[in-house]
Amino acid sequence: MADDLDALLAALPAGQVITDPDIVDAYRRDQTPVVTPGRPLCVVAARGTDDVVATMRWASQYEVPVVPRGGGTGLAGGAAATDGCVMLSLTKMNAILELDPADELAVVEAGVLNADLDRAAAAHDLMYAPDPSSYEISTIGGNLATNAGGLRCVKYGVTRDAVLGLEVVLAGGRVLRTGRRTVKGVAGYDLTSLFVGSEGTLGVITSATLRLRPRPPVPPATLAASFLSFAAAARAVTAILRARLAPSLLELLDRATLRAIDDWKHLGFDSAEALLIAQSDNDDAARRVGVMRDLCMAEGAVLADVSASEAESRQLLDIRRLSYPAVERLGVTLVEDVCVPRSALPDMVERIGRAAERHGVFIATVAHAGDGNLHPVFVFERGLPDVPENVWAAADEVFRAALELGGTLTGEHGVGVIKRRWLALELGEESMAVHHAIKDALDPAGILNPGKGI
Repeated sequence: MADDLDALLAALPAGQVITDPDIVDAYRRDQTPVVTPGRPLCVVAARGTDDVVATMRWASQYEVPVVPRGGGTGLAGGAAATDGCVMLSLTKMNAILELDPADELAVVEAGVLNADLDRAAAAHDLMYAPDPSSYEISTIGGNLATNAGGLRCVKYGVTRDAVLGLEVVLAGGRVLRTGRRTVKGVAGYDLTSLFVGSEGTLGVITSATLRLRPRPPVPPATLAASFLSFAAAARAVTAILRARLAPSLLELLDRATLRAIDDWKHLGFDSAEALLIAQSDNDDAARRVGVMRDLCMAEGAVLADVSASEAESRQLLDIRRLSYPAVERLGVTLVEDVCVPRSALPDMVERIGRAAERHGVFIATVAHAGDGNLHPVFVFERGLPDVPENVWAAADEVFRAALELGGTLTGEHGVGVIKRRWLALELGEESMAVHHAIKDALDPAGILNPGKGI
């Protein structure tokens, strides 16, 4: 193996192959605490596509696994190391190569931070719409790998809806360019969509051509409504969607999450069982949010206030973004990511509650409620050698409930390591066979992110 590594060192500029054990250890894991990472051979800190090409050619020749890695913010173990792998870091590939206001697009390298792209677009009265909660620290490449969503996805769609084309380095080192710069285009198979959400198992995304959108001309109006039950808040979500009010954000936090935030930040959520945060960025946002407020009151909201300023709106969104770090303070977390048809949201909320009670597991749930995407967070005590069986049993019940309600195992976090055992339940035998055929065609030696996804 030493001779093999010498060949990699010779193929890349000095300093880009890292073998220092302490530095390598920092790249081993993502933010999935229940996944035990393997021991990498080294880290490659790529600075351009040529470095990725050289790494993949070497890995193909010596049949060494490669795990692509962005900001390490994943929650399904998709960027966890495997034994003997190369951790291929793309964070130094962080250039916005082009920003074209006329065609409303940007070309960016994979290591660009989500929020940095949005800020660059804002200078031209544009925005990059996908905004996962980790937007300040997650990379575009990682967002592409998992088809990340975010708070604004109820109106503007998820990452796949913003992608026009990709540059991808394949397993043997070939460079594939997919898609186009035009809004429309149907020539050939949709290879762009194939790679978005593939979790680094089919190729390494090195850059992307992304669609930008006009930034709303006026600040959004934001509603915060508290309820005496999570189910009542979920019914309010259904009512808002049925009223065709086109909210730009519709987020739901349960009692356990609110208590965790309050214990940490002391924001005064002592009496709330659920909090719904809704927003409109339309020209008539105040009117739309007023209707949302009335619908919440009709569903039993005990308090429903509309923000008086843009600063108040930002504060409400900050509360939502605090949810995961607040719950994380309570113990080890298994963060899940089921999605159901929006009309089934109240039923799914009830099923999560029943699973928690039946198995004696603490679950704190937040939701991108506008698109039926729930994040039940299973919390258990620190210091245990493995995830307790009752936690897995509760998670299994939640996953199966989502499928029974016509939903999916993952809306935006990906399959990673966590959900491989359930994937066939959703996809079925024929679909799994097609997935494996695609994987075998593009990565015959199985070196791209092995053990993840399919």
